[in-house]
Amino acid sequence: MSAASSAPESARLQQAVLSVVGPVFSFLWRIKSVGRDQLPTDGPAILAANHNSVIDSFFLPVAAGRPVSFVGKAEYLDGWKTRRLFPALGMIPIDRSGGDASARALDTAAEVLDGGSLFGIYPEGTRSRTGLLHKGHTGAARLSVRTGAPIIPVGILGTRAIQPPDASMPKCFRPAEIRFGRPIYPAESTSVTDARLRYRQMTDELMFEIRALTGQDYVNEYATKAKPGATETMPAAGTPEMLERRSSADVLRPTGP
Repeated sequence: MSAASSAPESARLQQAVLSVVGPVFSFLWRIKSVGRDQLPTDGPAILAANHNSVIDSFFLPVAAGRPVSFVGKAEYLDGWKTRRLFPALGMIPIDRSGGDASARALDTAAEVLDGGSLFGIYPEGTRSRTGLLHKGHTGAARLSVRTGAPIIPVGILGTRAIQPPDASMPKCFRPAEIRFGRPIYPAESTSVTDARLRYRQMTDELMFEIRALTGQDYVNEYATKAKPGATETMPAAGTPEMLERRSSADVLRPTGP
């Protein structure tokens, strides 16, 4: 069964689980949601967030108030604890053995978006071991152009203190804040005709927006290649191209959700 055909059933299951898990999480952690009005009340959107903790994928759907699907390694379902919990919280397993796993992941994500659902993605590709914000991969931009779904930049704060990368269990009764930024629409990048440049431009703008939401220092290297201590501060005002595109956002942005 494809992701698209199983999406309604998965969304219903996740909504039921969230109705139970949401209040429990809100009791155990002080989860604050900021800018949720930037999310469409229905229809597809790509939630692109920074990634500091494994618990990010649990907090994001709670803060969004709508089911959010993620693509994850099939190995995550090997344990009895995760076999039912992760799919119930929106994880779609992808077998990374053989063939192009990245292409399969994008195809699966596109089916979710074509079905009118929210899809969560971490542009850095993996958790940041240092708390710095790393250069983004272009998967979110490719999905946005392919499906027409807007990208919603998301800044997640506090989860690193709740569950650091090497911690097996989260610490309770600590605050976390999920900040949703202004949508980035694929129509805003049509002035760039080269596809690769278009994806990179959208991704750089996305990382700029995430940095503005989180206040993290930016590293102009992918997380898997970053050298400890090597940071490059992204200009607070962004590039001239970013400023020009954001200034015309009201013209290019649809009036509906």
